[in-house]
Amino acid sequence: MAGSSAVWAAHHASCRPHQPSSSSSQRPQARLLPLPPRRGGASLARPRASLAAAAATATATAAPARTASEEAVYEVVMRQAALVEGGVARKGEAAGARRRQRPRWAEEKEEEGLRGWGLLGDAYDRCGEVCAEYAKTFYLGTQLMTPERRKAVWAIYVWCRRTDELVDGPNASYITPTALDRWEKRLEDLFEGRPYDMYDAALSDTVSKFPVDIQPFKDMIEGMRLDLWKSRYRTFDELYLYCYYVAGTVGLMTVPVMGIAPDSKASAESVYNAALALGIANQLTNILRDVGEDARRGRIYLPLDELAQAGLTEDDIFRGKVTDKWRRFMKGQIQRARLFFDEAEKGVAHLDSASRWPVLASLWLYRQILDAIEANDYNNFTKRAYVGKARKLLSLPVAYARAAVGS
Repeated sequence: MAGSSAVWAAHHASCRPHQPSSSSSQRPQARLLPLPPRRGGASLARPRASLAAAAATATATAAPARTASEEAVYEVVMRQAALVEGGVARKGEAAGARRRQRPRWAEEKEEEGLRGWGLLGDAYDRCGEVCAEYAKTFYLGTQLMTPERRKAVWAIYVWCRRTDELVDGPNASYITPTALDRWEKRLEDLFEGRPYDMYDAALSDTVSKFPVDIQPFKDMIEGMRLDLWKSRYRTFDELYLYCYYVAGTVGLMTVPVMGIAPDSKASAESVYNAALALGIANQLTNILRDVGEDARRGRIYLPLDELAQAGLTEDDIFRGKVTDKWRRFMKGQIQRARLFFDEAEKGVAHLDSASRWPVLASLWLYRQILDAIEANDYNNFTKRAYVGKARKLLSLPVAYARAAVGS
């Protein structure tokens, strides 16, 4: 399942060259293809897996049409980007139709100068405590943000974690579609200023202050619904939509809070596309790290058609034996994940300067999980890839320096 930290990543050395096999259809070849521009906006791009038709399309001059999954995600990206751009254009004016009025309960509590349950000071503090416990590196980085942004990111993190725990936590076996429907209704209520508890209160206040759209939150819940019944993905297009639901959504939630640098020349669409790419990269990394763990739960989050093209079957996954076919397959999967990281990197420098380091630090480290899989000789059946503490500590100052120069 998805992690719940904010999504972005830093630059990383390119992957080792993949030795070509006798047939190009034996593994997915990753390449970067531009998505055609729409509505006069900047072109969005995402790495795509080119399968049996890779050779035929590698030299194509026209951008390919988006798949149904890409189209659905693109609409959400454009909607959130429009909210942010509209918010900037209306700065200092009445928010109008988009910017909701701050909940009256929040204003009343601040006027009374109270702190405690349902009161913003304590609610945000509790969110910070959760973030500090479960996302230590990211929490450290949030200390560089302005207090308002820092608290808002904590609130979003906690909601994402609570949502993920519904289907991956200790009570997951009791979760039903009806329970997720109730969770979605609760989400709608907090967006309307009617929180159920103190964590909801913090998020309710956050979405009243920042131009955050509800759709990415609803889409994350949709990803939880998929986990209740779907344990196979026939194609990468199916998997891409799942990765968006459970991880790509986090970037769309958090960028309005982290902010785009005032001197950035990039369009909001391109920055959000980078955030989306990082979410996809993170979830693909989760999937590649957890192949054995998922198999023991009867789940396969790898594209079945690509497994077949590599000469592998579901039984091979359940047997958990590392073979040359498996190594070749994994090299292609890792290469594709790295391309998503590369695409995400393009947006990092366009974040507000105070928001870059927590993003770079946490996600630079996350990307190194791919290196650990390679170091384990692609044995993700019985060995869990992780980044050691020493390597983490060495990475932090490098990420800080890179964030400081904005590249």
